[in-house]
Amino acid sequence: MKHNISEKTLQDLEFNTVLQQVSEFSITSLGKEHVLKITPIQSQEELLFELQLVNEYLSSFENENRIPNHGFDNISEFIKRLAIENSYLETEAYLKIATVAKTVNEQKKFLKKFKEYYPNLFQLSEDIEFTTYVSDAIHKIILPHGEIMNNASSTLKQLRKDINYVRGKISESFSKALSSSINNGYLDDIKETIIDNQRVLAVIAMHRRKVKGSLLGSSKSGNIVYIAPQATLSYSRELQNLLYEEKQEIVKILRALAEEIRPFTPLLEAYLTFLIHLDVIASKAKYAREINGLLPKISTDKRIFLRDAYHPVLWRKNKEQGVETISQTIELNTKQQIIVISGPNAGGKSITLKTIGLLQAMLQSGMLIPVHERSETCIFGTILTDIGDNQSIENQLSTYSYRLKNMRYFLRKCNDDTLFLIDEFGTGSDPELGGALAEIFLEEFYEKKSFGIITTHYANLKVLANELENVTNANMQFNERTLEPMYKLFVGQAGSSFTFEVAQKNGIPYSLINRAKKRVESEKVRLDKTISKLQKERNRLQKTSDNLEKQKSKGQQHIESLQEKEQRIQEKLEGFQELYDNNQRMLSLGRKLNELLNKYFQTNNKKELSANFFKWVASEKTKHTKKNPPKKQTKQQKAKDKASETKQKEAIKKVEQEVLKQVIEVRKEKKVEAQKEAKARSEYVYKTGDRVRLIDGNSVGTIDKIEKKNAFINYGLFTTKTSLEKIELVEKAKKK
Repeated sequence: MKHNISEKTLQDLEFNTVLQQVSEFSITSLGKEHVLKITPIQSQEELLFELQLVNEYLSSFENENRIPNHGFDNISEFIKRLAIENSYLETEAYLKIATVAKTVNEQKKFLKKFKEYYPNLFQLSEDIEFTTYVSDAIHKIILPHGEIMNNASSTLKQLRKDINYVRGKISESFSKALSSSINNGYLDDIKETIIDNQRVLAVIAMHRRKVKGSLLGSSKSGNIVYIAPQATLSYSRELQNLLYEEKQEIVKILRALAEEIRPFTPLLEAYLTFLIHLDVIASKAKYAREINGLLPKISTDKRIFLRDAYHPVLWRKNKEQGVETISQTIELNTKQQIIVISGPNAGGKSITLKTIGLLQAMLQSGMLIPVHERSETCIFGTILTDIGDNQSIENQLSTYSYRLKNMRYFLRKCNDDTLFLIDEFGTGSDPELGGALAEIFLEEFYEKKSFGIITTHYANLKVLANELENVTNANMQFNERTLEPMYKLFVGQAGSSFTFEVAQKNGIPYSLINRAKKRVESEKVRLDKTISKLQKERNRLQKTSDNLEKQKSKGQQHIESLQEKEQRIQEKLEGFQELYDNNQRMLSLGRKLNELLNKYFQTNNKKELSANFFKWVASEKTKHTKKNPPKKQTKQQKAKDKASETKQKEAIKKVEQEVLKQVIEVRKEKKVEAQKEAKARSEYVYKTGDRVRLIDGNSVGTIDKIEKKNAFINYGLFTTKTSLEKIELVEKAKKK
C-alpha cells in the first residue's frame, strides 16, 4: 500500500522546520542536502525498515559498540569524470575515492560483527559488495600524501633517477661557479638567490661581464645583477625535459589507473548512496536523542494513542528559553473516530492539532517522535490539513472560498485510511450558514469513517459531536479563577469560549460587555454560560474524584493489610491448637506407658507386662475405630461401587485422552510463544540500568555495564559477570 501526504499538508504542519533542525546533525554536505529533501515514505515496508534503522542507530548511543565514523568526501563529480572513456583524475581525487571505499568496508565489517545488535543496519549493508580492489589499486600507485610511487612504472623510476642525477650535477656546477666568483670578489654580500625556481649568482653590476652565464634580472637599484652560471644552463634544460617526461608518464599512469577502476563506477555510486543514507539515519537518530524521540508501537488496527506527546519545534524553543512545555495525550480509534476541540483562543487548540499531525508526518517520514514508550499509532494512507488563514491574493480567493475549495478536495480524498486536521472549522462565512455547511461536511467525514481532529467555536458543531456516536467533544482546560489557559486537553466535554470573561480580564469596561451580551441571542449566552458552569463543575468534580480515589486506595491497602495480619494470626492459632492436642495425646500415652513400666519394675512379670500392653493397644484401637468407623457394604453396594468405579475409570480415561490432546495443543502454542519470546530476547539490545535476571534463576539485578557479549549485574551485595545470552529482561532502564 502506498501513502500520500501532499506538500501543502507538510507546509501547514511546519515539517520543513523539523527537517532544518534534523539537518543540523548531518556530518556531510550531501547528508544535509538529502535530509532537507526528506518526504513521507510511500511504501509501508520501506517505512517500517527505515524506522528500525533509525531506532537501531539511536540504541548505539547507549551501548559500548558505537557505530564507527562514516564521514566522507563528495566524490560524485569524480565518479562522473571517471565514467568518461580515456579520462583520468588527480591524485587527491583517487585518494578520496579510496577513503570512501575504505569507510564503507569498515562499516560492513563492523555491522557483520555486531549484526545481533544492528540486524537492520546489517541488512542494509549486505546490499553493498565488499571489496578492497579499488582502494588497493589506488594505494599501490599513490602515496598517502598524494605523490605517485617511484615503482608505479619502470619508466617513471628511471626518469626520477635521471632527474635526481641531473639535479646533483646542477648543484655541483653551481657550487663551483659560486666558489670561483667568491674568490674573485665578483659577488654581492647576499651571494645568491632564487629566480624562476633556479639558483642564480648575485653579481655586482660592475663585474657582470666577468661572470659567464645568462642574465636573468637585476635589483631595483641596478647595483646587483642575477646571473645563471653557464655550466648549470645545459643541465637545467636537460632537467626541464626530464620533468616534462615525468609529467607525461604520471598522466599515463593515472589514465591506466582510471581504466583499471572504471568498471567499479556503479559500485562507487552504491558506496556513496549507502554513506549518504547512513548520514541521514544518523541525523534522524541524533535529533531523536535530543528531543527524547522513540519508536512507538506500529499498530495494524486503526488506532492513534499518543501519550505525553510534545510538539518537537515548540519543545526545543521552550527549552532554549527555559519554559516548560505541556505534553498532550490523545486517542483516536473506531469508537472515538473524530474529536471536536473547543474552548477560548490562545488556549492551545491549534498547537494540539499541529502536534498530532506533525508527529504522524514525522513518523511516516522515518523519524522517531517525542512520546511515551507505551504510545501506539497506525500508518495512514493520506493526511489532509486545513490550518491557518489561506487567503489567496494570487488566485483572487477569499479565505472562505479557499476553504470551500479545500473541503471539496477533502470530500474527494477522504476514506477510512485518512487522517484529517481542520483548524477553526466552518469559519469565514455567516455563522449560521457556514455552521450548517460545516455540519454537513462533518457528517460526510464521519460516514466515510475517516479519523480526524477539528477545532471550532461553533455551538452547533459541539452539539452534533455530542449526537454522533463515534464523535467526541473535547476542550482545552482553562483556569476559571485566573482566566489563564492550562494548555491541557480534556476529552469528553465541549469547552466554553469564555468570550466575555476574557474581555473583562483584559480591561474592557463592564458596561460595554453588558451591551454586547444584550446584542447576542439569549439562547447563545445561556448555552455558553451553561458550558462554562459545566466546565467549572467538572473541574471541581475531577478534583473531588481524585481525592476520593486516593482515599479509597489508601483504605483498600489498609483493609488488605489487616486481612493479611488476621490470616497469619488465624494460621498460628490453628497451629498452636494442633500442637496442644498432639502434646496432650503424647502426655496421656506417656503416662500409661510409664504406669505399665513401673508395675513391671515391681513384679518383674514379663507375661503380665505383655498382656497389659496388648490389652491397652486393643483399647486404643477400639477408641480409634469408634472415632473413625469403617463403612459396611452389602453385596449390592459392593457391586454398585464396582460398577461406579469402572464407569469412573472409563470417564477418567476419556478425560485423560481429551486432556492429552489439549496438552499437545498447549505445548505447540507454548513452543511458538517460547520461540517468539526467544526471538524478542535475542533482538532486544540490553542497556546499562536494565533490570534483569538469569534465565534459570529468580534473583533480579541491575546491569552496571556491558562489555562485548558480557554483562556485569549488580545484586546489591555483590556483582557478577555473565553472558548476555543467559539473561532475560525484567524491566527496561528508566529514562533520565
